Amino acid sequence: MKRSLILTLLSSSLLLSGCGAVGLAAGAGAIVGTTASREGGLQAGVNDASIKAQINDLWFKHDMKMFSKLSMTIDQGRVLLTGVVQNPEHRVEAVRLAWQPKGVKQVINEIRVGESSSWGTIARDEWINAELKTRLIANKGVQSINYNIETVQGSVYLMGVARNQDELDRVIRVARGIKGVKEVISYVKLSGEPISSAGASTSVSGSRYATQPGTPVPVTPATTYDTSVDQTTYPSAPVSNAPASVESEVLPP
Repeated sequence: MKRSLILTLLSSSLLLSGCGAVGLAAGAGAIVGTTASREGGLQAGVNDASIKAQINDLWFKHDMKMFSKLSMTIDQGRVLLTGVVQNPEHRVEAVRLAWQPKGVKQVINEIRVGESSSWGTIARDEWINAELKTRLIANKGVQSINYNIETVQGSVYLMGVARNQDELDRVIRVARGIKGVKEVISYVKLSGEPISSAGASTSVSGSRYATQPGTPVPVTPATTYDTSVDQTTYPSAPVSNAPASVESEVLPP
C-alpha cells in the first residue's frame, strides 16, 4: 500500500512536469530506486515529489501560461525556481505560490525577467543538460544521482548533495568545460550539512563560477526569502560587482 502511494506521487510529479504517459510506471519505479539511495532516503524523495506536484498544481490553477517557462528543482524541501517571465509581478507570484505546500524549507528565486528564450536557445540548453548528465554518469569520482541540473540561457544551475568538496569541485569543473555554458551556479550542499528552515539565521550559499578564468560574470543575487545569501566566488573566475540585471523582491513565506 505504501509503495503504491509512493509510485502515485512520483508518477503525478512526472506527469505534471511534462513527461509523457509512455513508460511512466517504469520511470516512477526507477525513480523510487534512485531516490532511496540519495541523502534523506525514500521519504525525502516522496516529500519532494509531493511538493513539486502541489506547486505545479498551484501554478496551473493560477495561470498556466504565466508560468509555462518556469522550472523547479526540489531537494529535501529546498525549492530552486528557474526560468524566464516577462512581468516582475509574475516572478513574485511564482515564489509566493511555491511557499504554499507543507514541507517547503527554502525557496531560492533564480527566475529572470525578460524575453523568453528562442527555440534555438531552448534546444541548446537541453543539449547542455543532457551532455552534463552524461559526463557526470561517466565520471567515477562523482555520484551523479545526487545532482539535479537545470540550464537557462546558458547558465547551469546545480542542486543536490555532494559527498565532499572535492566531488563538488569536480562537478563544477565538468560543467564549466561544456561548450555553450556561460556560468555555473551551485546550490549544492555538502553531505551532512543541515538545511535551514524559513526564519533561520544560517545563510544559504549560492556560488557562481565563470566558464573561463578572467571572464566577468554579472552577479544576480538569488532570493531565498528566509536567509541572507552568501555569494562565494570561484578563485580562478573573478566576479564583477556590476549591478544585477534582475532585481530581487524580498517577501515573507
